[in-house]
This record gives sequence, structure tokens and C-alpha cells, in this order.
Amino acid sequence: MCTLLSRVAVCGGTHGNELSGVYLVRELQKTEKPLEEEDELVSVLVVLSNPRAVQQCRRYTETDLNRCFTHATLNGPESDKTPYEITRSRELNSLLGPKGSPEAVDLICDLHNTTANMGLCLIAYSDHDWICLHIFRYLQRQMPDIPVRYIHFDFPPKEAYSLESVGKHGFAIEIGPQPHGVVRSNIYTTMKAGVQHVMDWVRFFNSGTIFEGGSVEVYTMVKNIDYPRDSETHSITAAIHPQLQDQDFCLLHPNDPLFQTFSGETLRYKGKEPLYPFFINECAYYEKGIALSLARRKFTNGECRAHSPWFHNSKVIQ
Repeated sequence: MCTLLSRVAVCGGTHGNELSGVYLVRELQKTEKPLEEEDELVSVLVVLSNPRAVQQCRRYTETDLNRCFTHATLNGPESDKTPYEITRSRELNSLLGPKGSPEAVDLICDLHNTTANMGLCLIAYSDHDWICLHIFRYLQRQMPDIPVRYIHFDFPPKEAYSLESVGKHGFAIEIGPQPHGVVRSNIYTTMKAGVQHVMDWVRFFNSGTIFEGGSVEVYTMVKNIDYPRDSETHSITAAIHPQLQDQDFCLLHPNDPLFQTFSGETLRYKGKEPLYPFFINECAYYEKGIALSLARRKFTNGECRAHSPWFHNSKVIQ
């Protein structure tokens, strides 16, 4: 059982050119308490994570803010040469954390866009955090016309590098496809609805609602694959194969087409097992040497029920 989720943070603009979260946070900040209920069981903090990058409509100004929340980075030395995003990560850690402490906010929802055809994904560092998993199941039920998936990054807490890892519980909401530096109404509307459903779940949980356990589909990231590159210049020599493009979460089998070289040759997947690709041809990952990520799918079968111990159980949601 968990205590109340009394402090929740909704963050956008961690990457300054992922505009659905930027504009949603700005919209929510127009009112003093945009997501709170009159019962005041939950305090909601709405944060524009990287205002300098947002102002410039860039992913980041010096270094990727969403890679700056490891224990080592948050607690490293600081000087007048420290990149802005590292300084900002420590400010956010003070505001929302400290990471790993009892003082950290109860839940962080960090808003992102991807150029990949991924629908709506919750990305978290745990495949057994029942707060995150129950929120995921609730989103699936409330948004049946949109593919909603749960991605698990299997890192130890101290090595978890993104903003949501600062909270006691946390996840990123990643929605695409949307080009960076662009806001599409349908993607923005989906994100807005997703955040509202998250807050609805939190209010249900805090009021004593029981959420029945059951099977949950989880995609655990196994590895990243880089583009083929020239051995001397390190420039890419191929693009994602047309048969793979936009096929996020469609099973990739050994010997399936993976890349098409610029001379027209098909390069095939040489893995030993079928895996699920995602972040296929993500624009922001060219600099990181990632053409796509691969995941292994599993189903959790826990019987856990999520509910607050502070209230009498008045309603059951399956």
C-alpha cells in the first residue's frame, strides 16, 4: 500500500523544442491551481523545465538536460564553466527532490514528444512500480482509440538519468509522431487528455478507490542500434529501411530489412531473437548514435491492488 500522492509535478519543456509539453505547461500555468481539486488532497506543481532552451526552441543549449539526473551528475562539482543544463538539473532536484529522499515529490509526470510513430508511451525506470502501472492501465482504458504502451528502462536508481527519476514515483509521457519545433493540434490534445486522466487517477487513488490488479504489457529496452557508418568519416551510410519506417512496436525478426544504404543495398537485422523496435528514426537521436531501440515484451501478472490506506474503500475500478 502507498500513502497519499499529495505532491505531484507536471513538467514540460525539458527539451525546449518538444512543443506539446511546452504549450500545455504554459496553458496550465495561466491559472493558479490548474489541476487541483477543492478538497486539496493533492498539490500540483507545474514546471517549465528548461526555460532557456524553450526560449531558443532548441532541444538544449549546452547539454541534454534529460541526461543530467544521475546521482553522479546531481552531486558533482560546480564551477563557472558548468553547463547551464547541469546547473538547471540541480535546481530542479532541489525543487522536486532531492532525488531518493523522503522530501521528494510523490509523482513526476514529464512531457515529451518524439518524431517516431509511437503513439502515447509511458516511460519509467521500474516494471513493478504499481502506481505507474495502474496509471498506465487507467490511460489505456480511458483512451481506447490511441495506442498506449509502457516502456521500461532497466537502470539502477542512481544511474537513472531523466527528470522523472527525481520523484518517489515518476514517468515520462512520450507522444508522437510530431516534428520537433512544431506543435500539432491532435498530438497536443492527446497529451492534454493524458495529463488530465493521470490527475483523475491520482484523485481517485487519494479518495480511497481500489484499482484491481491484473496483467500489464511492458516493453523492456534491451539495446540500441546505431546507423551504419563510414569507418573514416563516421558519417551515416544508410537510412531506416522503408519496410521498417514507422513500424514502431511491430516485431522485428532476424533477417528482416533494417537499413537501406544510400547506394540501394538492403541491410538485414542480425539479432538472434525477435525484438520490438521503438524510437525508430528519432530525429534527436542522430547525435546520440541511435537509429532505433529494441525491447523485449513481457506481461506482468501481479495481484497487487493499488489503494490509499487513509480512506475507506468506496469504489472499485477494474
